[in-house]
Amino acid sequence: MAIQKVLVVDDSKTELMFLTDLLEKNGFKVKTAENADDAMRRLQEDRPDLILMDVVMPGQNGFQLTRAIARDPLYAAVPIILCTSKNQETDRVWGMRQGARDYIVKPVNAAELMAKISALN
Repeated sequence: MAIQKVLVVDDSKTELMFLTDLLEKNGFKVKTAENADDAMRRLQEDRPDLILMDVVMPGQNGFQLTRAIARDPLYAAVPIILCTSKNQETDRVWGMRQGARDYIVKPVNAAELMAKISALN
């Protein structure tokens, strides 16, 4: 199934604007969430085809939210790409163990992100 709808979860308005602009210019429909509670509401309203997830957020962090989504039978099939400033190999490994399909380090390289999304299609 082709990816069309993307949910971007990040507590930074700058990152939300950057990623939304990039994705919309590439033909995706984008919804945003600024924290885990907001993200879960958005998931229930309209299931996305892909989630781009920040890790460092107030409250529940992106690793915890990724694990919760990946283990929920309703949403387990929705791929998650972690987009984070956490650039250590241990962070990447931990993120993948939580259920993420891929991992990208900020600042996000547009070509790299688009290639990772294409690889999921």
